[in-house]
Amino acid sequence: MKNRLSAALLGALVLIGAAPGPARAQDPDFLTFGAGAFDYNDDGSAGVISLAYLSAKRLLFLQPLGGLMVTFDGGVYGYAGLGLDVFFGRRIVATPSLSVGLYGQGDGKDLGHVVEFRSAIQIAYRFDDRSRLGVMLHHLSNAGLDDTNPGANTLMLTYSRPLRRSSSRQARRARPRSRSRR
Repeated sequence: MKNRLSAALLGALVLIGAAPGPARAQDPDFLTFGAGAFDYNDDGSAGVISLAYLSAKRLLFLQPLGGLMVTFDGGVYGYAGLGLDVFFGRRIVATPSLSVGLYGQGDGKDLGHVVEFRSAIQIAYRFDDRSRLGVMLHHLSNAGLDDTNPGANTLMLTYSRPLRRSSSRQARRARPRSRSRR
């Protein structure tokens, strides 16, 4: 599973050239709400909710992000990393990301270490107001920092709310209207 997810993330990064520049340039910062299943493919699965921030600023072509995930059995994961919006037309956005964070298991799954790495892919539909409704899959792993490294996969439904208006909409509103003289 890890190899397939890594290949999907690499493939999405290669497709960066498919993204039209204007669509990328117009999108603002986002606050993303998520709900779903933590460790869904194991016997010890639990409900999960998350809150994440994706910046419109760029480090080269990557966007900084950070977030917090809480499982219904008390597990908590806070993370920071980098993502990339890849557009397929105006409406479909794929966002692969890589992050590192700290995990507290609560009464949930023991992932072997407090430091966990997160690889994720989100596929979303983008509405006219730039908000997004999507599905996210991510994998947590300690990457061998401990002898115990069971990993955990999470599947969530996500809603991303823009934190400010897009620059094209702001530009339209800022333009003075021409007044006809009679």
